[in-house]
Amino acid sequence: MKTVDLTIGNVQRVILALALPLVGSSLFQFTYSLVDMFWVGALGSDAVASIGAASFYIMLGQAIQSLIVVGAGIKVSQAVGRRDLNSVQRHVRASRRLNLTLGLSYASLLIMFGHTFIGFLNMGAPAVEQLAYEYLFVSAPMLIFSFFNLLFARLFSAYGNTTTAMRINATGVILNMILSPIFIYPFQLGVIGAALATLVANVMMFGLFWHRARTLFNWDEVVQPTRADYKEIIRLGFPMATQRILFTVISIFLARMIGSYGTEAIAAQRIGLQIESIAYMMIGGLNGAMASYTGQNLGARKVDRVHEGYRVTIRLGMVYTGFIMLLFLIVPDLLIGLFVDDVRTIEIGASYLRIIGISLVFSSIEMIGNGYFSGLGLPKIPATISIIFTVARIPLAFVLEPYLGIDAIWWSIAISSITKGLVSALFVRLTKKEVISLAKAV
Repeated sequence: MKTVDLTIGNVQRVILALALPLVGSSLFQFTYSLVDMFWVGALGSDAVASIGAASFYIMLGQAIQSLIVVGAGIKVSQAVGRRDLNSVQRHVRASRRLNLTLGLSYASLLIMFGHTFIGFLNMGAPAVEQLAYEYLFVSAPMLIFSFFNLLFARLFSAYGNTTTAMRINATGVILNMILSPIFIYPFQLGVIGAALATLVANVMMFGLFWHRARTLFNWDEVVQPTRADYKEIIRLGFPMATQRILFTVISIFLARMIGSYGTEAIAAQRIGLQIESIAYMMIGGLNGAMASYTGQNLGARKVDRVHEGYRVTIRLGMVYTGFIMLLFLIVPDLLIGLFVDDVRTIEIGASYLRIIGISLVFSSIEMIGNGYFSGLGLPKIPATISIIFTVARIPLAFVLEPYLGIDAIWWSIAISSITKGLVSALFVRLTKKEVISLAKAV
């Protein structure tokens, strides 16, 4: 399977060649999410709200798993840049074992305590809470396979090979799109049918990833990881995992506040998040590209190329998110109305898109900065920035709520995102000289 050298060639072309397959994977997932939202939306706002509630805990699991994904991605990309295949093999094996342990543990936790987790959101609608738990119960085993799919996609990216992951993700998404309406309507399984379709698709994707990974990572060669390898993966992944876990926990607390405004508010945010992912499919692709590109070039000690890659990627991100911002400001009602016909839900969702849209350019700066610092092996910097300003969302929302109502929650998210983007850009400047010493130490 093809390995791509990211340390040579035109920087913008290399970044785009690496990012576009990642964007393609996100586009396929986005397309599925839109289609699935159409099918689930036809069941009513309660169905959308139940999936929205369960999704917070699915995202929490993925945030916890970034402990492994981020650390393994950093170590493998830098080892590829150094041409140290022994180190690659050790860290791949270590990350697989850590991943399995974490996946089984988290799935068990969701099954045993799912009712308590859903109840914490304070939706005040027992029927919706029961639907949310059933969706979460089916999604728990799905996460075990999803964890491996996310890990393999990141490891492939560390090799500069994002096309294979895109093709596998596309296959899974297409299968999900076919199965979801069948399970929801002809089989009359409702939201559980949507969860089952996602489970089947992830199992199939796992089989494809596993088959291709054996070719790329040469698993027939017996190379055993050391205790230091496990510690290094966890050490490097811990700051970003802490950031993402805290981000999700804060989102859960904000969801509790949103729930006090009714299931329409939860449904509105769920739909808004799906539409917002139009922006994040590109930003996420640039984030992943930046991490792998920076890691390989740092390993090859090409410092000027590292800096140029950051500048190019920031320009690409700002142009794209600027366009999406205009879209959210001009036609938010139309976008929300594509998925639901409830007037209250459309009103809340449109306000969400207008306010969040203002912060999208700054979110792109923050996420690209995350990829840059991860590639350098400095994940503590973006993690600290994110932790400080994400925590600030809760007190900010409480302060603004008496004046703005539910819009206070949207503004707390937007203001913190703008601040994180500005501070991230500042730290890139402050640490520019430090990259030279990092390259010598790798």
